[in-house]
Amino acid sequence: MCGINGFSWDDPLLVQSMNGVLRHRGPDDEGTFCDGRATLGHCRLSIIDLSAQGHQPMSNEDKNLWITYNGEIYNFSSIRSELQEMGHRFASRTDTEVIIHSYEQWGPSCVDRFNGMWAFALYDQEKGQIFLCRDRFGVKPLYYHHDSRGLIFSSEIKALLPALPSLSAHPRAVYEYLAFGFTDHLRETFLSGVDRLMPGEWMIYDLSTGRIRLNRWYGLPDRLKAGEVPDDPTQQVRSLFLDSVRCRLVSDVAVGSCLSGGIDSSAIVYAMRAVSPKSRIKTFSMVFPGHRLDESRFVEKVVEDVGAESFLVTPSAEELMQDLQDLVWSQEEPFRSISIYGQYRVMRLAHEHGMKVLLDGQGSDELFAGYFIYFKYYLFECLRKGRFDEALAAARAIGYNPSDLVVFPLATLGFRMGLGGLLKYIWNRGLGYLRPFYQGPTSTPFAERGFDLNSALISDLLCYSIPQLLRYEDKNSMRWSVETRVPFLDFRLVELAESLPSGLKIHGGGTKHVLRQALEGLVSSLILGRRDKIGFATPDGDWLSTPEITSIFDEIFASPEFRSRPYWDADRVAAAFQDCKAGRRQSGEQLWRIVNTELWLRAFVDGGHGS
Repeated sequence: MCGINGFSWDDPLLVQSMNGVLRHRGPDDEGTFCDGRATLGHCRLSIIDLSAQGHQPMSNEDKNLWITYNGEIYNFSSIRSELQEMGHRFASRTDTEVIIHSYEQWGPSCVDRFNGMWAFALYDQEKGQIFLCRDRFGVKPLYYHHDSRGLIFSSEIKALLPALPSLSAHPRAVYEYLAFGFTDHLRETFLSGVDRLMPGEWMIYDLSTGRIRLNRWYGLPDRLKAGEVPDDPTQQVRSLFLDSVRCRLVSDVAVGSCLSGGIDSSAIVYAMRAVSPKSRIKTFSMVFPGHRLDESRFVEKVVEDVGAESFLVTPSAEELMQDLQDLVWSQEEPFRSISIYGQYRVMRLAHEHGMKVLLDGQGSDELFAGYFIYFKYYLFECLRKGRFDEALAAARAIGYNPSDLVVFPLATLGFRMGLGGLLKYIWNRGLGYLRPFYQGPTSTPFAERGFDLNSALISDLLCYSIPQLLRYEDKNSMRWSVETRVPFLDFRLVELAESLPSGLKIHGGGTKHVLRQALEGLVSSLILGRRDKIGFATPDGDWLSTPEITSIFDEIFASPEFRSRPYWDADRVAAAFQDCKAGRRQSGEQLWRIVNTELWLRAFVDGGHGS
């Protein structure tokens, strides 16, 4: 994993500065390329071919194609063999060089052949173009700014700050976060003028005209074959999952795994042992002994079964306060809750024990309906299609009253009928904190998800849930020079899972039905039998009531900077916080979003740049 950057002009000092900002992403090596027309920068985390031959920016033999690349192409070996048969010659064992030769052979369509995660920029000197590309589901980030001067891009927003003409918050991004908690679903970031290349998208920038062309090269709904269910979907899921884990163990350094004790991360650790029986496995977990969120016994069961070496961390509110500024700076955009601090600490733990690569379980919930809210879409789908007995049985299995079967469909129907604006108004007035600083269009995920379970899953995979989680993961892991790989987001497994009927995902009051079946005999029944959903969760409610955190909140709410913002009514926010401390109100999540926005504004907009 690495940090990449570049721009469409010549400025050796700027690219060196950008490399310096990104060095935590790639501390092993760095390089730059300038030819007077374009500039590329790179910071390397050495994982495949640790020799100097993996140095980037890298070129082809003719020195007319240059690349700076972040990611892993898991099937690069087979593509390399195919290219060699066509006459291509290689000077290294890297997947980076495979991308260059693939582009030479097939042009932009080469990315259709890749199975992996990536963000790269390829400078074609002969065509006078810069080709930017991001993987199918956006595991690896890529941000850019385009104006009359040209194009500048980077793995992280903070590396772009010196080149921006001004620093200001994007009103819509701020509004949708404060009102609804939405982030990472728009092309626009929280910083005005900085956009993200979207998942499954490429860009061509023409150096002569200064124009950009965007193309969505991968679209999941277009790939799904409606009604085509494999003869044995359980075996297909098991086979593809194991192969996905096997692919992600390809490395010239040790590969470990995050382990929360839930089904997803546990399945990955069991699969690591199954596909690599003699390997040494290290796992990294967060535990809270004696707390209701503690998953120690599940972690211990997995570790014992596979013979792994386990490393544990127990974060505290005091440590969160010490790390909060760094967490905000690392994440680069506000985040929904302080629970991601747990992941931050797990990645730091891995770094402290010399790990460069970890596997993690992101994506499974959005493939196999792991969240409780998906029951509502499943029930609505059953009702809409006349499967009333199925809906009633599922509702009773999860403790719903028959009347509950009416409420959610009516709310969703309201959004579909164009009442989203009214409902949003009622919601915001109910909060009572926000000023009317933004009146433009807003996202309506409930309408976009449609009326069935699979539509909701695809929406969360492509727009709402997964983009957030992948951003958290990339920023937390790369802050500590750790690459994370996500087996559940192998595009083959995604396409299979999202094409399966809803009854294979939610069945008999349980989630992830087909996945649980696929993992039988591989994963302990203690793990497979779990019906709770915790993950790397932290005791947010407890932490938000500690003196360490409440004192910080009080200080922020009383500060001149906070009171001068156009986004909220500072007096109402402060009063609501006092009600929370007194136990008269439960508004912790909304108040955190306001505090997080203020901290982000101070770091990225007020001129401190994280100082």
